[in-house]
Formats: sequence, structure tokens, C-alpha cells
Amino acid sequence: MSLPSLRHHQRFAYRPITDRDDWHWPGNTDLAVYVGLNLEHYAFGEGRGVGIAPPAPAGEPDVLNYAWREYGNRVGAWRCLELFEALNLPAGVIANTSVLDHCPELLDAFVARGDEIIAHGHTNAERQGQMDETREQELIRSCRDRLAERYGQAPAGWLSPWISESEATPDLLAGAGFDYELNWAHDDRPIAMSTRAGTLWSIPYPQELNDIPTISTHRVSMDEFTTMIRDQFRELLEQSRRQPLVMGIALHPWLIGQPFRLRQLREVLTELADYREAQGVWWTTPGAIADHISEQAPSY
Repeated sequence: MSLPSLRHHQRFAYRPITDRDDWHWPGNTDLAVYVGLNLEHYAFGEGRGVGIAPPAPAGEPDVLNYAWREYGNRVGAWRCLELFEALNLPAGVIANTSVLDHCPELLDAFVARGDEIIAHGHTNAERQGQMDETREQELIRSCRDRLAERYGQAPAGWLSPWISESEATPDLLAGAGFDYELNWAHDDRPIAMSTRAGTLWSIPYPQELNDIPTISTHRVSMDEFTTMIRDQFRELLEQSRRQPLVMGIALHPWLIGQPFRLRQLREVLTELADYREAQGVWWTTPGAIADHISEQAPSY
């Protein structure tokens, strides 16, 4: 009996982590670390949305879950901004363009401190992967154009709402001028993806070191989450002595910006922020990672 080959995405080939790279990150560092802060806006009373409680019954506005998420934009994100500023940490700000309709001053504040803005669709109330190709292409180009118009520079990176991709998403992103995406959580280093429009880099974005699946879905405590951050950092720093690696920390301000969680986040980031170039750590953004890996492409 001949067994069939399984369907493959054809975006990249298998490569074991033991096939090591011999270059370094800037400053002769080994571990690139970034904080990805998600700024999201949700439709009131319709569409998808992370919830602190089951959705309200049909026909009833879901005030509880909407207001809980809105806390992130009104309070939590501003506290995160102050924390990053105090620790001199850059941030990759992953933003719905609907934030520009709802609370543009929030995104402006992160841009003012020099953070990278990463496109995150228009709203997390919808799934990109369920769109037909024409509509998805329009979404991608509209988000890119909207951010470029406001900030004078087009975003280089994309994270789909809900990590939702269609078969054509990488092709459409590369075709619209994006350099990288964050949807694939399959490696601890950047991977070149094949598309109809050339190379699109996949920059590691965590699903374990991510407060939504960890805290909201799996009900892990903040104490456990900060232990995860420490252990991930220490282990990857040790592993990176043999090859350059990437560590991302994915945060959502309605969760991590709650005062009791923010206090513990401040403690762990203060501890880790002491590690800089002299210790082999490059605090950076996904866009800077993509820029550097592009320079290494001939030897990658």
C-alpha cells in the first residue's frame, strides 16, 4: 500500500534548529528580544472579541466584555507606555487601524517615542481568513495606506487579527509591500517564506509567551506568566550562545495593564532590561529584526 504525502503549505522547507547560523545580531549580540503590544478596538455589540465572561445573550449589548477590553485603551496601554519609557525599552506596537478612529492619541503617543507600528488589520471583531481574495487585498492595502498617510511611513510588518490567514495572505502581504509577518509561531528564528511576489519574512511571534492564550484562555496566573517570561529568557539566552535567536513577549493592555498584573510585569521587565549588548541581548522590534535578517539573506 502506497501512503499519500500530506498536503503542504509550500511556503518554506523544513529546517531543524540544529542547522545553526553563524552570524550575530547588531552589537555582536545573540538574542533579539522584543515586546509586542497589541492595541485593538472592537465593534460594540457585534463581531468577535476576547471576553472576560461568556458573551451576552443575542439581542443584548455585550457591555461587560466590551468595557473590559476598552480598559486597555483608556488605562492599560498608557501605563505600559510609561513602563517602557522608564526602562528604555522599544516596543513593536501591533495596531488595528480602527484605533485611529477611536483613540488616535494613543497610537500617536507610541509613535512619538519612536516605537514601530505594525499593521493588525482594521478590527479584531473580524477574521481576515474568511474574506475572499479581493476583499482581503483591499483590507491589507487600506490598512497600510492609512498608517502611511498618518505617520509618513508605511508599516513593514503585519499580524492578522486572530492570527487568521487565507491561502493567499502571504502573497497579498508581499505584493502590498510588507517585509514580514508575525502569524507563524513555528521557530525561534526568522524564516524566509516564498510568495508570488518574492520573499516575505516570518518573524517569531509567541503563542505561549502571550497573555491572551496563557492568562485568558488557560487561566495561568500572572505569577506563573512572569515565571514563564524569566525562564524563556534564560533558556533562550543560553541557547543563543550557539546561534542567533528571537524572543517575543506578546501583550494586550486590557490584560497586562490591570494594576495587579502591571506590578509583576514591571518587576520582570526591570530585571531583564539590565541585560543589554554586553550580556548578548539586543532589545529591539520585529521590523529591526527583519531588516537585519534581510542583510544576512545571502548566507542564511
